[in-house]
Amino acid sequence: MSVRQGQRLARPGTSLSWWLCCSTLLFPAAGYVIVSSLSWAVPNEVDEELDRASTEEAMPAHLEDSSSFWQRSFPTSAHKKDPHLPPAGTARTLPPAAPPGMFSYPHESGSRLRPGTARFLAHASTWGCLATVSAQEKISGLPFGNCVPISDGPLDNSTGIPYFYVTPKDSMVADLMKNPMASLLLPELEGEFCRKNVVEPEEPRCARLTLTGQMMAVSSEEVEFAKQAMFSRHPVMKKWPRRYAWFFMKMRIEHIWLQKWYGGISGISREDYFKAVPRKA
Repeated sequence: MSVRQGQRLARPGTSLSWWLCCSTLLFPAAGYVIVSSLSWAVPNEVDEELDRASTEEAMPAHLEDSSSFWQRSFPTSAHKKDPHLPPAGTARTLPPAAPPGMFSYPHESGSRLRPGTARFLAHASTWGCLATVSAQEKISGLPFGNCVPISDGPLDNSTGIPYFYVTPKDSMVADLMKNPMASLLLPELEGEFCRKNVVEPEEPRCARLTLTGQMMAVSSEEVEFAKQAMFSRHPVMKKWPRRYAWFFMKMRIEHIWLQKWYGGISGISREDYFKAVPRKA
């Protein structure tokens, strides 16, 4: 009888444990937040506030506000300190400064060499890109580029002044009749530097010269020199059809711009340009 009574007395405890397990599984407590295996109950008013603030715009404000409920309710045990980070309030140390000239590019030694490089490009170039202000009806007033043969003189006589052999039938001439201002780009496309170092002709390391000025017809006194300058560098011009009424033009240079490395362009005065001796870029 005593054994049976002990067994009977154990049944209520077993039933109670079974009931607690079932209630936990069937009726889980709502509103728990789990962080780092820690859980605690969240009051209903806080749960409602979370629902109202759970937008992309509102959440950063709650995270930054030290007085918000998130900062108050989040346990400090959930924050893990990184051993690699300095303690809070410690001033950051800046890396040591790089030695002078460590990241500088090898520029030329002074601006005195730039006029010579500009004169070299003007003399070595046999063609260039001439940009005019278009007089065509559809693109009136817009820039219009054209590749043209040029020469600044025979091989043994560099003047720095580009000469042209053009025809009135060319749209470029029509543009110049309305607005004689133009820009001439002379790239170091065929220079030794680009060829030896196998770099792109468009790279800034390949120098480029831009001359801006007024285009004008060559006077009768200067035609013979212009003919010698153009035909000595472009012999095929002698055989061009005469019915196109070819004539010579030149640019009265007003501005000189040179770019021969990474970065901006350098302006060169007319005085320095014309008194300089052509020097390889």
